[in-house]
Amino acid sequence: MTFFEKITLIDRRIVFIVIALAVIIPLLLRVDLPIKVTPEVKKVYDIIDELPPGSVIVMPCEYAPDTMAELEPMLFAVLRHCFRKDIKVIGCLFFPTGVKLIEQEFKQIAEEQGAVYGEDYVLLGYRPYPAVVIMSMGQDFRQSFPEDYYGTSLDALPMMKGVKNYDDTELVLTINATSGVDFWLIYGRERYGFRYALGVTAVMAADYYSYLNSGQVEGIIGGLKGAAEYESLIDYGDLATMGMSIQSFVHIVIVLFIIIGNVGYFASRGKQRGRR
Repeated sequence: MTFFEKITLIDRRIVFIVIALAVIIPLLLRVDLPIKVTPEVKKVYDIIDELPPGSVIVMPCEYAPDTMAELEPMLFAVLRHCFRKDIKVIGCLFFPTGVKLIEQEFKQIAEEQGAVYGEDYVLLGYRPYPAVVIMSMGQDFRQSFPEDYYGTSLDALPMMKGVKNYDDTELVLTINATSGVDFWLIYGRERYGFRYALGVTAVMAADYYSYLNSGQVEGIIGGLKGAAEYESLIDYGDLATMGMSIQSFVHIVIVLFIIIGNVGYFASRGKQRGRR
């Protein structure tokens, strides 16, 4: 058996081991590859970064554990940016299976950044029928959310004093893996005219570039790559930066195996023809 024939018969277990090493080694050594920031991600960053301290943004978070790997790093990066800049965040949810997850994620970053509940951020909790709720929030947040997630009256929360509806906020940034993106666009952005930006999974992002080009959406953070770009902008490499580095190394290894396999296949086939 020739060398080229041997490399076409590499044991699949060897392939699995090499792929595993491509994940483990960059993870242990913390190898962060350079990240190029795209304009649509930079736009979201700029909007938040240019807001004066004390500004309020609405951040609907609609995802569950199945899309957590892409969207959690995004939420973490944006929350870190907001809390550093003293931007107040109103969180709400229209996706019931992610309620507890989102609550824990807000708490984690709030504790890390020293943000105080009721003063720096508020969680409104979950309500069904998103179209109705989004429109009622345009009149008064208290129509759909007279109390927050913990049962406290909104009027008792210092941050909510003087905050009635979208007119008292600077941005709606939805971090979303559902059709809720469209609900906010149709029943919120088009009706009330607030500034609107998205954080979505990579597979969803392509669907919204036409809205970005038309100005209906002001910025898009797309998938893990978008989250890594945002982390680089706030100078805080975390889950997304690490994930993108690991993903890149794994892709390089897979491409090399494809090249080796094809070289071995065509070389061995050429030798077999020569024998004939």
